[in-house]
Amino acid sequence: MDLKEEILEISGYEKVVKVTESKSGLLAIIAIHNTILGPGLGGTRIYPYSSFDKALTDVLRLSKGMTYKSAMAQTGVGGAKSVIIADPKKDKTPELLKAFGEAVNGLKGKYICAEDVGCTPDDIETILQTTKYACGVHNLRGSGNPSSFTAHGTFMGIQSALQELDGNDSLEGKTVAIQGIGNVGKRLAERLFWAGAKLIISDVNLDVIEHFAHQFDAERVSPEEILFVECDVLAPCAMGGIINQDTIPKLKCRAIAGAANNQLLKPTDADHLRERGILYAPDFVVNAGGLINVMKELSLEGYNATKARDMINQIYHQLLQIYEISQQNGVSTHQAAVSLADHRLEKGIGKRTEELCFRFATMPQ
Repeated sequence: MDLKEEILEISGYEKVVKVTESKSGLLAIIAIHNTILGPGLGGTRIYPYSSFDKALTDVLRLSKGMTYKSAMAQTGVGGAKSVIIADPKKDKTPELLKAFGEAVNGLKGKYICAEDVGCTPDDIETILQTTKYACGVHNLRGSGNPSSFTAHGTFMGIQSALQELDGNDSLEGKTVAIQGIGNVGKRLAERLFWAGAKLIISDVNLDVIEHFAHQFDAERVSPEEILFVECDVLAPCAMGGIINQDTIPKLKCRAIAGAANNQLLKPTDADHLRERGILYAPDFVVNAGGLINVMKELSLEGYNATKARDMINQIYHQLLQIYEISQQNGVSTHQAAVSLADHRLEKGIGKRTEELCFRFATMPQ
């Protein structure tokens, strides 16, 4: 295998590697941001980025977000992420995935990959043929698709926002606008419907929208409108960077709590939300359910869904603590969460004390 690695010197990151393999057509970036609390764990995103620079920007933002997500959830792992620059519908082959697994294996456990956008549990099974440092395998072996767990954590985040705003976390009669009805968004929509919420939904996939609008009596709006509808809670569940200086003045929500990564284009956007009186539930706290779930796969005792669920339930209380810190210190909720995570990183709070157990590899030992 003609695997080539190029170290990219990026300030503030422990290791960033560009990986290519000519035969399979692999072009990937692995970004390890911080391993103070444990080895870097983060999903592998397979996406047809329009340029290498855009892929690099995305993986750097995502890996740093994983550091803070892990620190806040106290998972005992560090922050990392990877991207494969390819169209998952056309370019994804077993050869490409195995070549990527070889690259992961070369990092000797400093990075552990998992499923993400464009990367499925089936793909992880293929990657496990060339490295043991992967998780997110099928349910009968491990944790399976983490979408339900991410959605549950997001539901907890929405409830926490309502509790902070109204002193009551009931969703009965409340309006929630969901941007993106993908794996997480559709599960979140179902949870919210049964809790009594009125739904406004949008997605680029019109067939999906039509189905869910009918099933859950939801109002449909276009992708261009969804951010600006009047609602109690806006739940971004698509791509990041959508909360910014252009969109914030037009928002008509009381709170933002969603599953998308990196919802803020810039950290200062959280200050502008605060100035407008819009409560922001920091995304790297809200969407930690998937990480918590897949991390349980690597415990010595083996995967346990109940323990994953119970740990995800703590997201609710974590967010209430963040809102309180924000109020007491006169800072944005984003800054409050970052400061709390930085404190844990500095003091080593939540640092891994037991070895991870890699039991799923099918590669020759």
